[in-house]
Amino acid sequence: MKTLINLIAFTFLSLASTAQTADIKEIVKKADEKLRGTSSIGEVTMTIQRPSWERTLSMKNWTLGTEYSLILITAPAKEKGQVFLKRESEMWNWLPSIDRMIKIPPSMMMQSWMGSDFTNDDLVKESSIVKDYTHKLVGEETIENYPCYKVELIPLEDAPVVWGKIYMWISQKEFLWLKAEFFDEDGFLVNTEILTDVKNMDDRIIPTRMEMIPADKEGHKTIMTFDNIDFEVPIKDSFFSIQNMKRIR
Repeated sequence: MKTLINLIAFTFLSLASTAQTADIKEIVKKADEKLRGTSSIGEVTMTIQRPSWERTLSMKNWTLGTEYSLILITAPAKEKGQVFLKRESEMWNWLPSIDRMIKIPPSMMMQSWMGSDFTNDDLVKESSIVKDYTHKLVGEETIENYPCYKVELIPLEDAPVVWGKIYMWISQKEFLWLKAEFFDEDGFLVNTEILTDVKNMDDRIIPTRMEMIPADKEGHKTIMTFDNIDFEVPIKDSFFSIQNMKRIR
């Protein structure tokens, strides 16, 4: 009888754990999809802050799901016209000033993007926080008056990811992605991402200001501001082509 009770209790706990894992994964998925959309076209301003200088870049961004992304730099004049393309598992960079197309290898996904504190992976999201990680609820905290779930993401064994661990804070009611901490494979904090200025953008309410702060570089910060964005726009995967990189304006 005792064995049967223990078996029932074990089964119940296993089912509860499985259900919680599924629920947390769904929460992460909702937060990711809300910020990304199934497709989008937007205008973004990026400000790179350093202890002794600051510079700002403007860009246009087109996305389709998690597989396709195209970024056109529109200012300043020195970088204007540069284009970055992510198409499935490949990433490309068009440099019109020297008429050169560069394929960015997976080994460079952790490299700084345009001299900022964002990496190539941050900008094109080569890895999927939904598909490539396990998800575990590890706490609840309040950020900017939003009660949040704190979720731990651990990469799957063979996942093509650059991070050893991620913590995400997602608001419990609105499913807003408000904060993330990124750790390397040795467990050291590398970057902290803070999302603020929650506003209505097109058909949804999302954070419109994103700060990336490196852990070991005092006075360094990169701020990404969404100036305008339209979600669920009709756009075909053929738009995200190497040929179109040279034509896009």
